[in-house]
Amino acid sequence: MDDAVKKARTRAMYLLKARSRTRQELYRRLKEKGFQDPEIEQAIAYVESYGYIDDYKYAQNYILYRIQEKSRQKILMELHQKGVSRETAERAWEEIIQIQAPCESELIRKLVQKKCGQQRELSEKEYRRLYGFLIRRGFQFEDIRQVFEEEKIHIKS
Repeated sequence: MDDAVKKARTRAMYLLKARSRTRQELYRRLKEKGFQDPEIEQAIAYVESYGYIDDYKYAQNYILYRIQEKSRQKILMELHQKGVSRETAERAWEEIIQIQAPCESELIRKLVQKKCGQQRELSEKEYRRLYGFLIRRGFQFEDIRQVFEEEKIHIKS
């Protein structure tokens, strides 16, 4: 076995020791360390053969950890940025919601409480900021509107 491949395997194991990573994250980190594609692919194949990286398991754990604080859309987007395919992320999402279904309106309600406290009359600027904040978190317009109506969040007259 080539010395560079051994070094790549060792580095891959070291990177996975600290925390789990997706295939793409591991590839990127090894590339940053100066390893060439053939060495990286052999190192990744090695750690995959032992089950040390598995994008599907990674996605499941990521979703479980974040399902009570982020929207479905936001979680799937973050997984995509980490290199998990859309198909894999959605398959993991469907499995996780069988176990632990999120209530997005409850998440919105918690975020509104955190941002506004007991205040229900907001200036137009505050209202737009709150709405934009929730949209950027990946919540749907209709869900936000419904929570605003239920919580009686409105613009000062």
